Amino acid sequence: MSTVKATRAASEQELVAGSQRRLDALIAEGVTTIEIKSGYGLELATERRQLRAARQLARDNPITVRTSFLGAHALPPERAGDSKTYIAEVCEMIPALAGEGLVDAVDAFCEKIAFSPQETAQVFARARGCNLRVKIHADQLSNLGGAALAARFDALSADHLEYADESGVAAMASAGTVAVVLPGAYYFLREKQTPPIELMRKHRVPIALATDSNPGSSPLTSLLLTMNMGATLFRLTVDECLAAVTREAARALGLFGETGSLEAGKHCDLAIWDIERPAELVYRIGFNPLHARVWRGRIT
Repeated sequence: MSTVKATRAASEQELVAGSQRRLDALIAEGVTTIEIKSGYGLELATERRQLRAARQLARDNPITVRTSFLGAHALPPERAGDSKTYIAEVCEMIPALAGEGLVDAVDAFCEKIAFSPQETAQVFARARGCNLRVKIHADQLSNLGGAALAARFDALSADHLEYADESGVAAMASAGTVAVVLPGAYYFLREKQTPPIELMRKHRVPIALATDSNPGSSPLTSLLLTMNMGATLFRLTVDECLAAVTREAARALGLFGETGSLEAGKHCDLAIWDIERPAELVYRIGFNPLHARVWRGRIT
């Protein structure tokens, strides 16, 4: 709530300036595409400012920005104890913000401390009615069936998933929903339950890695460190870590048709590394061997 208060008090340009510092750190490590979520306004005007700031960052930087509207992140203080009213307000925000071209996808936090599966489904139904894909914060602290809910709405991705069960993972596989695992939050919150990586492998669910950069649970702005954490904390292989921040990350953003792998016709966003072998990107800690971040071209 302290972040909500500060975000509501910030101008659009203050949001851009604060975000730019974090974005610079990611670009310096070779990042070419990023997702920016809202979710710290919890009312229309501030959610709009966050999404407008994200669009401005895309115009100001050599990077692709995808926006996710996360109005269903938490109950605002003025709606304490009244999630029904607030979810109805979120459902009205979606067409308003989508109509302004500010939203690429709609996200929601389905958890005991946030919103129920039924409330999350309301948000998703409204999003799909506006022709928007959905994403979900799911099964982070308990198993509310968030993974299966994601699959039911053909979600692009589901974040966290520490408590997802096999039926939920299998449903995600059938729907093509990407599992986005977040070792930064696991580390920062000192969690004990790791995501069910073996089940994801068994059912061939695509696995992406993300920083989950946020002020409450993962103040992390290094994708290189995120890969190391994915390997050391979640036991992902080197190949899985590299795919998780390229191919599967693009898939999680609905961009795999145009980027994320080296194929004819796709965007050629390259980071050139001064390393002996790819494993160094996962192995080294506190070391950035980026040699050059190269042009946006098209592979022919």
